[in-house]
Amino acid sequence: MAKTSPLDFVQQVRREAAKVTWPTRKETGVTTLMVFIMVTLAALFFLLVDQILQFGVGFLLGVGG
Repeated sequence: MAKTSPLDFVQQVRREAAKVTWPTRKETGVTTLMVFIMVTLAALFFLLVDQILQFGVGFLLGVGG
């Protein structure tokens, strides 16, 4: 592997960093909102599954109301 001088390395990093496309404020906001929605849906799903399993195990063991 060829050695790269520190100056070449910094130039390469700057060239690559110039290619980065950052999201707009609107895109960031929409993505953040979608993450919160998906986390909420996942939490509700696992709450429902947990309640069903809790009821089923309690019923099978005879400790359920």
